[in-house]
Amino acid sequence: MLHHVELWVPDLARADATFGWIFTELGWTEHQRWNAGVSWKLGETYVVVEQSPAMTGPHDRMKAGLNHLALHAGTRADVDRLTRESEAHGWKLMFADKHPHAGGPDHYAAFLENADGFEIELVAV
Repeated sequence: MLHHVELWVPDLARADATFGWIFTELGWTEHQRWNAGVSWKLGETYVVVEQSPAMTGPHDRMKAGLNHLALHAGTRADVDRLTRESEAHGWKLMFADKHPHAGGPDHYAAFLENADGFEIELVAV
């Protein structure tokens, strides 16, 4: 089982707004908060976003490293609702011409990207 993921972000307030909204909507709860970061937890797994002074450049999901986080998002109706609401919370729908089957004909999901280039995939069960 995954223990945690830590994402370094260039703007903590912006990351808190986008990730905080989606994690809360998916049933995660705020776990920790400090001047440079915040984390959300579901079960034993947590995700941290931190604005680190050691960060050397912007995130690029197309380079080596994290491409995206895929999250269980409930039913197809849940994915549809979250997709509709996501833009108001700093997310942009990716692959709109193939949505909700951008991952293939048997895969129902929304691929969303925030202003800092972080991608999440909301997967229907």
